Amino acid sequence: MCSLCEPRSPALSRRRLLGGGAVLAAAAVGALPAFAKDAKGASNSVVPPPNAISPDDAMKRIVDGNARYVAGNLDNKDFSAGRAARAAAQYPIAAIVSCADARVAPELVFDQAPGELFVVRVAGNFVNDDGLASLEYGVKFLGTPLVLVLGHSGCGAIDATIKVLKDGTRLPGHLPTLIDALKPGVEAAIAKKPQDLLAEATAENVRSNVRRLSTAKPIVGRMVAEGKVKIVGGIYDIGSGRVTMI
Repeated sequence: MCSLCEPRSPALSRRRLLGGGAVLAAAAVGALPAFAKDAKGASNSVVPPPNAISPDDAMKRIVDGNARYVAGNLDNKDFSAGRAARAAAQYPIAAIVSCADARVAPELVFDQAPGELFVVRVAGNFVNDDGLASLEYGVKFLGTPLVLVLGHSGCGAIDATIKVLKDGTRLPGHLPTLIDALKPGVEAAIAKKPQDLLAEATAENVRSNVRRLSTAKPIVGRMVAEGKVKIVGGIYDIGSGRVTMI
């Protein structure tokens, strides 16, 4: 008879059962959240994550960071610091919907260390369903309290959309789908007949995506209504480095 088929003694079964129970118990204890201890060593509260701050506090941190960047007085100079901690978890204070433009680097623009910004990038800084899903993950599961839609000066994607709508320019490949996503903001700007159409279209594109996110179902819009998340828009001037909130 093979060893797998031999009957097992009750004592052996009980030992294995108790041993297995001990392993499960240890695993369960390890899965519990960390608790803060008071001076007497008693566990009395859950330790809040580093990004458990209000949307306004998060806004102040990135605005102050941009001021440091403009002044050339960055706090974050050693991006290797904190690697071990970042390997365990991330606690972004803000999500940035940024253009893919290589001249726009959100961590530098807002002087934030790695792990502090949850960045979703696409040419033209717009929100489609894929981008929305990423932002839902950021606010729901990472606890990100702020979402900033960040346009920038001289945006090539916005300029291309203007040329398509006004001049009938034809673009190759999948670029027309990009243009379709940017049309609402650009058309709103064209209707205003501004002196600087590119600048106004860039701003309107930001506003359009801020409005979409503010009411986006089922997650982001609800968290905005509950005051847990704030959606804002800004324009990054590549020449000066300054972000102007709109």
